[in-house]
Amino acid sequence: MKLRLPVFVLLCLVWVAPAAQAPGDLLKSTFDKMDAASAKFKGMTAEVKRINHINSIGENDVETGTVAVKRTKPRDLRMRADVQEPDRRMICFADRRGEVYNPKTNTVQIYGVSRKDSAVAEQFLLLGFGSSAADVQDGYTVKLGGEEQLNGMKTARLELTPKSRDKLGTVTKIELWISETTDTAGLAVQQKFHQLGNDYNLVTYTNIKLNPNLADSAVKCEVPKDAVKEYPTGH
Repeated sequence: MKLRLPVFVLLCLVWVAPAAQAPGDLLKSTFDKMDAASAKFKGMTAEVKRINHINSIGENDVETGTVAVKRTKPRDLRMRADVQEPDRRMICFADRRGEVYNPKTNTVQIYGVSRKDSAVAEQFLLLGFGSSAADVQDGYTVKLGGEEQLNGMKTARLELTPKSRDKLGTVTKIELWISETTDTAGLAVQQKFHQLGNDYNLVTYTNIKLNPNLADSAVKCEVPKDAVKEYPTGH
């Protein structure tokens, strides 16, 4: 959504706007905001829009829904995403176990995550929400993309290149749009996961609520007892 303002308002904004930060100062400021957000992060809820771009056929698959994340301990992450459109799905992660429930077929795919890979999975899921600057720099080479407006919000865009490709599969680069707005400062309001073949997933978060009082049920997979369990090869 583009912000449309009268010309005189735009001129006033330019007149009173502070000088742009030097790249080094902006990156440090962004890292400081991420550290502050990480220190107090216990969970979040948001509305989500995901665009899966398939470059080979020039098409976009679009999904919308909600997500809830809860972290009670540094290494205790629980997440539930409810996809509402175009097809309902429930995606959950907790206790080194991922589940994807499809109500149409009443099947649930179950993915086990080894203890060794659990920390990587948590970092990947929390990327831009609960990860400190040190966590991000430990796994990625970070480059500042610059300041950008996103849905009327001021953000700093970071470009992350994985130091190890083995653990992230087809992901070649990640872009994070880190909010500079007070209520969501230090949090990612958009993520772009670049993949091999110029495919990508663009995930945008809106109506973010930080550290809500989430019940355990909000991040629990509610799968019917008669759902057929499937264990994909290798999990």
